[in-house]
Amino acid sequence: MSVLLPLGALAQYLRAQGLCGSEAIAISALSGGQSNPTFRITAGTRSYVLRKKPPGQLLASAHAIDREYRVMSALQGSDVPVPRMLTYCQDEQIIGTPFYLMEFLDGRVLVDQSLPGMEPAERGEIYREMNRVIAALHSVDYQAVGLQSYGKPGNYFARQIARWTRQCRESTLPVNDAMQRLIGWLPEHIPAGDETTLVHGDYRLDNLVFHPTEPRVIGVLDWELSTLGHPLADFSYQSMSWHIPPSLWRGINGLNLVSLGIPCEAEYIAQYAQATGRDPAEHLDFYLAYNLFRMAAILHGIAQRAADGNAAAVDAVETGRKAGPLAELGWQCALRHDAARS
Repeated sequence: MSVLLPLGALAQYLRAQGLCGSEAIAISALSGGQSNPTFRITAGTRSYVLRKKPPGQLLASAHAIDREYRVMSALQGSDVPVPRMLTYCQDEQIIGTPFYLMEFLDGRVLVDQSLPGMEPAERGEIYREMNRVIAALHSVDYQAVGLQSYGKPGNYFARQIARWTRQCRESTLPVNDAMQRLIGWLPEHIPAGDETTLVHGDYRLDNLVFHPTEPRVIGVLDWELSTLGHPLADFSYQSMSWHIPPSLWRGINGLNLVSLGIPCEAEYIAQYAQATGRDPAEHLDFYLAYNLFRMAAILHGIAQRAADGNAAAVDAVETGRKAGPLAELGWQCALRHDAARS
């Protein structure tokens, strides 16, 4: 990360907030969060995380770090573990853009979903805990915690499908046949019934911080895509892992889950259903088709930025190429959905 923070102004701000004394501060870049630069700030024995908007002209709705700060502040003391929020600063004179500070969580971020190096029993515990926390998130009374204006309640699938369809159609890159078919199919097959909860939008293993030694989540991170939405859209985003091979994208399809100690998809779904009373199984193929379409559209957007020469990541072209295969998987889910109802 090439963005440097002005040490003097930041140190003065931290002292004014009572977050450090006269000791020198040190700054190091943290990975994680694809769009908002994130840093670890060390002041003596105290450590914080600073997350800021990137510099330059931005889309009005992009990089909304104020929303991240708001949702994690609202969840303090709930059954959803989040870092303690410390301060939000809109003054661009300090480090050039708005930012917020939160506590640094000393724990494990597990990236590989096959959890290499663990015993089978440990892997099972990690997956059960991951499931427990998303069930807790979808049980939060968002109105009681002051998030009633955090998004639009209702009609979530239709709005999301329209949003990502619009992005695909505005792209100058060709959209593959599977994407085109999903664009037509998805709006016609949205399941009846609706529900609104707080949703994370990108709930996955490597957006969780686990206790250093226990299979316990101590913090859910990266709330950039959070809003009010349909809980089963949020939960089934995780179900994609059981359908995507590791060679294509983040997934566990094709692995020997029994020997690894990782639950099969049906077991994972059943745990969530028991905890929440919501059963994703009936319309699972629709939810999978939707999420694979959404992910393919996101990756198509990355490919577009690479083609335009303004992609942030060095592997943007390679990442963008995954859009087509993910859309193909999504279309197979759509066909399976139709076959089950014919």
